[in-house]
Amino acid sequence: MLELAADLVPLLDAGVPVAAVTVTAVVRSAPRGVGASLAVTRDARVVGSISGGCVESDAVMLGLDALRTGTIRRARFGFTAEGTVTPIAAGLACGGAVDVVAYPIDADARPALDAARAGRATTLRLELDGEPLVLHRPAAPRLIILGAGEHAAALCRVGAAAGFAVTVCDDWALLATPARFPEAREVVVAAPHEYLATLDDPDERTAVCVLTHDERLDVPALRAALRLPVGFVGAMGARATVARRAQLLRTAGVTDAELSRLHSPLGLDLGGSSPEETALSVVAEIVASRHRADARPLREGAGLRLHGGEALPGHGAIACGARSA
Repeated sequence: MLELAADLVPLLDAGVPVAAVTVTAVVRSAPRGVGASLAVTRDARVVGSISGGCVESDAVMLGLDALRTGTIRRARFGFTAEGTVTPIAAGLACGGAVDVVAYPIDADARPALDAARAGRATTLRLELDGEPLVLHRPAAPRLIILGAGEHAAALCRVGAAAGFAVTVCDDWALLATPARFPEAREVVVAAPHEYLATLDDPDERTAVCVLTHDERLDVPALRAALRLPVGFVGAMGARATVARRAQLLRTAGVTDAELSRLHSPLGLDLGGSSPEETALSVVAEIVASRHRADARPLREGAGLRLHGGEALPGHGAIACGARSA
């Protein structure tokens, strides 16, 4: 439910009654995992999703009933172990089942929703008829874009849509403006390497992408980034540029071990060339690197997990102490 904070807070501010429906357990397979939520208003406006659409209507009806009665409602949607459809819901296309709980959202949830909306880590514990539901959302992963050209603008848009808290930094104030990067959490006018020296708490969920296209800026920026405990460092450039830049980095004191961390040329080979297509390939490489995935098409891998594992950027981790499968 916390991943819906950006939509829920305005509704609560307007005094709109809202209920959430949250997945508390998954049996076999389901389109989304434990913690996936949707919210519904009294006039049946829906925010979010708990499946690919196959049980959404049943979840909405359950949420509306929770709003109407002011009570906690529970259900299982999908197939039984014998393969028959549960009598209260349509079957999941993937053949699994999900346990869900529906509950009105009250003022007690507001501090956690505010924190989640701001991208901060937060935990919300709800007592639902004596059974706890503990929702945790980590801080949004960070994407630091060094450079403020057109490719940076596209990467900011795609990265923000993928759930990253985006910072854009460039030493040219004419380009580094909030008007050019409305989706950015922060726009900084500074030399990129100087900005990196001030970075608070860089960690493995932080990605740094250098798009400055200027050796005078990108060499010191990359030297600084490669010495930070971040999970991903990438730099755009043609192969000839990459080779020359690698030599300049070595001359600047960057070791081969540090240089081995650099993703350059930046992005997966998707075949596109526009700024938006390039941005998509960059975000895809960041996500693949974070999950240690090989980025193969799913149809080429037998037994590859389609769901599960660490939550994708922007998705919260949830511990549900409600019902087990």
